[in-house]
Amino acid sequence: MAIVEIKVPSPGESITEVTINSWIKQNGDVVEKDEVIGTIDSDKATLEITAPESGKVEILVGAGDTVKVGDTVVRIDTSVQVEKKQESKPEVKKAEPAPVQEKVAVKTEEVKTYVSGTASPAAAKMMAENNLKGGIPGTGKDGRITKQDVLKALSNGIPKVHEVLSNSWKGTREAGKTKMTSLRKTLAKRLVAVKNETAMLTTFNEVDMSGIYAIRAKYKDKFKEVHGTNIGFMSFFTKAVCEALYHFPAVNSMIDGDEVVSYSYCDVGIAVSAPKGLMVPVLRSAELMSLAEIENGIKNLAIKARDGKLSIEEMQGGTFTITNGGVFGSMLSTPIINPPQSAILGMHNVVERPVAVNGKVEIRPVMYVALSYDHRIIDGRESVGFLVKVKEMLENPSRMLFGGKQPEEVLLGL
Repeated sequence: MAIVEIKVPSPGESITEVTINSWIKQNGDVVEKDEVIGTIDSDKATLEITAPESGKVEILVGAGDTVKVGDTVVRIDTSVQVEKKQESKPEVKKAEPAPVQEKVAVKTEEVKTYVSGTASPAAAKMMAENNLKGGIPGTGKDGRITKQDVLKALSNGIPKVHEVLSNSWKGTREAGKTKMTSLRKTLAKRLVAVKNETAMLTTFNEVDMSGIYAIRAKYKDKFKEVHGTNIGFMSFFTKAVCEALYHFPAVNSMIDGDEVVSYSYCDVGIAVSAPKGLMVPVLRSAELMSLAEIENGIKNLAIKARDGKLSIEEMQGGTFTITNGGVFGSMLSTPIINPPQSAILGMHNVVERPVAVNGKVEIRPVMYVALSYDHRIIDGRESVGFLVKVKEMLENPSRMLFGGKQPEEVLLGL
């Protein structure tokens, strides 16, 4: 009997433990080579356990258990041959005629009088007051509708308390516990560490989205036809952030011990909501990307996050992060910095608001934006100036093409 052991693979550096997420195969199942047996959760990603050889499976640990990297979790008996299923054509049976059932006509006689269904004076008055047209069964003499019949019909139309409450809450008194995933536990530790170890502060501003709305309305169909993707807000914000980071490099820096590390590129993390929790895949060198490249990049990363296929490399090394709570309806928030970065931009929903334009009140689509930053490395001047620069880029999108300047300023050499 030849036994092949499957050990827990290393998801990345510094990770020593993982959690068995689920087993797709069970003890005694026969698998083929490269077939998926189960999945494991690490602090940063979900990995598949596949069969290196064909054979019979013996699972050594249960789903939800925490194991160390390198531990043996599955054995495969390769002496058990995999039986290939032969295709067989289903036997076609001739349909037998259904037995004919004799129909028996039942004659019923309904005795009616001239007062059947007629309301008494008191009942008729109550029906008129409550806008009841008819259809009330009468229990009075010869089928007459009585006042009591009307009261019964009215009471039947009033929903009971338990009927209203059961639309959402089921009225139970149960409580349940579920084990936190490795990803959720790591996320919890990191968020608490950020609050305790950084001097985090948040500054706010508002953006008139009229310019971006106009561009999207004018070019959205042509953009999708040429590039195969929709044009959203995130690409504009990413371009605006990259331009602002060039003018305020402190925001694109981070603390490493007693030193400050500054970057000459923009690796922008895009926070996405996945079934297993919040994930932040990174767009590399976003400052060199076009709007279409950004949109396609974000789309591909979001699909991977949804399917649990993001690699560790795709979630490491960001220099700045953007999070969009507006997709869930958030009006305003104070996002938490994604360590070891020093700042994060929070987007929110767009709402039509009255604003003053040239001394007149106009209704404009407005988004509130928030910049959370580490005050140990970023001063108020840099943080506020950065957010104002982002606002300028978004309200005048043509500035993104000319280093933050208006086209006329470039033409005049200003």
